[in-house]
Amino acid sequence: MPVPGRPYVVVQRAAEPDLLALDPARITDLYRRHGALLFRGFAGDAEIFARFARQFCSTAVVNESPGRSPIDAARQIYSVNQGGEAFALHPELSREPWKPDAAFFACLSASAADGATTLCDGIALARALPAEARAALAPRRLCYAAPAWPNLLEYWLGSARPDEATLHEPPPGCPYRFARDRHGGLVRYFTRPALHKPMFADEPAFGNFLLFARYNNNRRDFPLFDDLTPVPEAVVQAAKAAGDATLAAVEWRAGDVLMLDNTRFMHGRTAIREPNKRLIATYFGYLRFALPDPEEPADPIWRRVDFSPPLPPHHPGQARSD
Repeated sequence: MPVPGRPYVVVQRAAEPDLLALDPARITDLYRRHGALLFRGFAGDAEIFARFARQFCSTAVVNESPGRSPIDAARQIYSVNQGGEAFALHPELSREPWKPDAAFFACLSASAADGATTLCDGIALARALPAEARAALAPRRLCYAAPAWPNLLEYWLGSARPDEATLHEPPPGCPYRFARDRHGGLVRYFTRPALHKPMFADEPAFGNFLLFARYNNNRRDFPLFDDLTPVPEAVVQAAKAAGDATLAAVEWRAGDVLMLDNTRFMHGRTAIREPNKRLIATYFGYLRFALPDPEEPADPIWRRVDFSPPLPPHHPGQARSD
């Protein structure tokens, strides 16, 4: 069970041949209660990893971030970013309105001395915030605004050149709202609480794209507060300090599998000196036993079928959406 300094359950192999021999109901119960499980000592490969994840998830989403490679694209298994830089804490795809319920990682090969994955319980981070920073975040929402492009408009609105009425009232399944920027260009946006309720917990959690945007992407304008002002630097630094004080590192061993409640836990990584020796597979999915976020559209596409979002122009994977 979790202990101070290790906020995840460790499931150690006994006599089981592989992960598929474990009781899914028992795993589901541990996941609901604790939100983070590390499976260690099990034999397996990308196929077993995919079958294990699919026991719990009905659909998956492709993370279109650059630097990832397909391992088994038919089963939605991709690598993590294969660069060597450290990553700040973040929930997977929290920059989009289809943030997955669960994030699965499998270590197919490990770097000998670095490349740990860091974990942080967003509830613990929220508790650790100084009172002033928590008061600044608690009543606010974060606004994620970015340019729209013709393929995206066609996908969500049915037209690459939608009329103003459609922009004002998008179809029910569309997860975005739309606005014009100062130059007349179209912007897509959505908002979420700065401190939110995880799927299987009642206490507020910090779990958003703020730290990654600020410390990896060097952006102060994404996300913004709901009045379109930047989140104050002192608040961002307080959140980073609280995360640093409450995170734990998973030093990967070949065969390890990590299962995270992406609505509660954030993850990151330390720098990797030899990224070519480290291969971590991922699967980002939507749970069969989900309690969907009421902020989602009703019956969203990502909960009905495996979802590959429309790609922006000049994206390396654009060919697959044509």
